Amino acid sequence: MKSDSLETFLARLYTDPALRSAFLANPAAVAIEAGLDEDAARALEQIDCDGLELAAESFARKRAARRANRRRLPAWLKGLLGR
Repeated sequence: MKSDSLETFLARLYTDPALRSAFLANPAAVAIEAGLDEDAARALEQIDCDGLELAAESFARKRAARRANRRRLPAWLKGLLGR
């Protein structure tokens, strides 16, 4: 298993509620379906499910706050930042 595949999968777990829900119902099957090997899938079965949910919620709040802050930027600054 490549570590970038695992990192990509974990990032998707944090940001995709549907994937996270499916994963929490059947971690190994979802991990294998995502292309991870059996060793990684077995390891992910031991994940702290509550911690995963808390982290995902925290990241979602941070993304929402960043979006809100960007909307408050003056137009000239948005132009400089390319947003």
